[in-house]
Order: sequence, then C-alpha cells, then structure tokens
Amino acid sequence: MKTKLITREGYKKLQEEHDYLWKVKRPEITKIVSWAASLGDRSENADYTFNKRLLRQIDWRVRYLRKLLPDLKIVDYSPQQDGKVFFGAQVEIENEKGDTKTFRIVGPEEIYGDAKDYISIDSPMARALLKKEVDDEVEVKTPDGLAAWFINKIEYHKS
Repeated sequence: MKTKLITREGYKKLQEEHDYLWKVKRPEITKIVSWAASLGDRSENADYTFNKRLLRQIDWRVRYLRKLLPDLKIVDYSPQQDGKVFFGAQVEIENEKGDTKTFRIVGPEEIYGDAKDYISIDSPMARALLKKEVDDEVEVKTPDGLAAWFINKIEYHKS
C-alpha cells in the first residue's frame, strides 16, 4: 500500500491539476465533442472519437484526484527534522567510487511528471535513509546486491 503522505508543494500541484482539468480542459474538450457530434456520422469522425477518448481520460483523472486528495496528509517542514533524514528531505549521497546522487524524499504521488530528482518515501533507498545523519553509511538492497552509500548533505525546503 502506498504511503498517503505528501509535501505541501505536491498537494498544491495535484490540486492545480484537478482545477485545470475540471475548469479549463474539460469544458474545451466538451465543446469540441459537441461540435464534432453535430456533424453527423460519429463512427468515422476522427475529431469526435479522439476527443471523446480524451474526455474519458480527463474524467478518469478528475475522479482519481477527487478520491485521492482528501486522503492525503500534508507534511510540512519542522525544525526538529534538522540533521536527520525524514520525509521531505533533500539528500546528497555518495558511494565508494565517488558517484554522487541528490534527490528529495516525497510521497508516491509526487514522483511523476517533471519531478526529476524525487524518490518515493516507499522506495528501498528512502526507507534505508530514514532517521540517518550526515556521514552515516547506508546499505540498500538493489537487484545487483547490497550497495553502500554515505550521506553527504541533508537539507529541507522551508516553505
């Protein structure tokens, strides 16, 4: 089961997506579908079939967001988190070879789209990092076996 936690920014993005789909995109597509339907034979009307499918996709996403948003718990930064890895942390890690990675630990609903350097709190890496501090070593199970990482830096978005 996915964790129901989300950052305030992530929640705002999902709410904005819902509002855009419902108030802007859906009315636009509905007009196109109505116009295309008025042309007659719908079976060979590409405008009608394409936009009708698009309308179904919009409706599905709106229903999904309406069900999801009330269940999410927004987690804001708290000063008690400083120095340790918790939800919302931006973490820089390094392996023995000197390879570094930087990512933010967020809710599973936030890792899609343009959220490049985000990982889900449910991921093995995030689970291994939780409650750790700078200079701690973390072992993470990977498909190739155990991988060791060292924590270089921990930061929080203080919004």
